[in-house]
Amino acid sequence: MTSSATPIGNRAALSAVMPSILLHEGVWEGTYRHLDADGRPIDQHATRVVCTFPDEGPHAYIQSNTFTWPDGRIYQVDLPGTLVGDRLHWDTETFHGTAWEAGDGIVLLNLARYDEPGARFFEMIVLGDGGDHRARTWQWFRDGRLYKRTLCDERRVG
Repeated sequence: MTSSATPIGNRAALSAVMPSILLHEGVWEGTYRHLDADGRPIDQHATRVVCTFPDEGPHAYIQSNTFTWPDGRIYQVDLPGTLVGDRLHWDTETFHGTAWEAGDGIVLLNLARYDEPGARFFEMIVLGDGGDHRARTWQWFRDGRLYKRTLCDERRVG
């Protein structure tokens, strides 16, 4: 008699290694503010981020971003991530890297840019009490030197 293990779905596998990541599921709207290393504004735009966690298929996480600038420019991108071990992994046209949960619901990312040689950023994502607001901060380094910070203030709208 042979036994076959029931395969575990993406959501359960992800929840097992990143216990609070599924709390980010939904639609988020907010503002991205990019500052130079001295804290001076260099860019600001509105964002709509949709976070989904497919239970089946190759991707455990898909983030769909729509960025809108005051001058009317719009940029849309889907960022599918795969679960490998205890981390989410990305390898997109513009960046590659991983995310993991650091405890207390804090999600950390370490991403290197393909489209900006020598550039990488480290992101921290924190949910506010109640789970309807979150803050994301990015520290950007090029060739080992800080050159930019990004502040993302978002609220859940769906």
